[in-house]
Amino acid sequence: MMMTKVTDAGRKRRIGLLVPSSNSVMENDLHAGLSKEFYTIHTARMYLVDTTREAEIRMIEEHAPKAALDVGTAKPDLLVFGCTSAGSLFGLDYDGKVCADLGALAHCPTLGAISAVNDTLNARQFKRLAVITPYIDDLTQAVARAAENPTRKVVAAYGMGISVNAELAVPTPAEIVAFAVDRLRGVAFDGLFVSCTNFRALEAIPELERQLGVPVVTSCQAIIEQVKKRFSLGTP
Repeated sequence: MMMTKVTDAGRKRRIGLLVPSSNSVMENDLHAGLSKEFYTIHTARMYLVDTTREAEIRMIEEHAPKAALDVGTAKPDLLVFGCTSAGSLFGLDYDGKVCADLGALAHCPTLGAISAVNDTLNARQFKRLAVITPYIDDLTQAVARAAENPTRKVVAAYGMGISVNAELAVPTPAEIVAFAVDRLRGVAFDGLFVSCTNFRALEAIPELERQLGVPVVTSCQAIIEQVKKRFSLGTP
């Protein structure tokens, strides 16, 4: 039987995706945003029910390593750690360490959600950033701190107060827009970051930008953008 040789240049890139087990949004966003012509997505789930600091630390320490080992058997070209708030708990260095440890288990390079967000925010060159999340205040403030740098200040950060991870996906895009418009009324900012990979924020971008008059970055949008930057596969 004649074998067909597939060159590396023509090979689809395999994206290993680690998501909290109760996340129902991120996979859909990545499948829509990453062309099937160039990418395949392979998901492993990290047990998480409550969206709290304690539960997310437990997810990282107890469940993420097993998920990375599992998805690593698919031999991914890149491993995405798909939880913005968990990666933000102790700042960007913490996200980098978590991703490095998980990448060693999966035997591939890694990309953390909050690190992808920061790279995307840096590219936009925002100076005065507003942050909207579905989280409780502790996680909202952790994300806000992780989104700041010496040239970018977070001038406002508001969360919806949701502490059950599956319920982060409940607010509709219209409700996300209404929440952002209400909370940010009177605030001067040049960019908006809407956090959470289990929040329907990607769908809300056009209306957020129309009503607020500033560019918007979301967690899943940033991950999609940074994944594409890692590979030269013919798509912008």
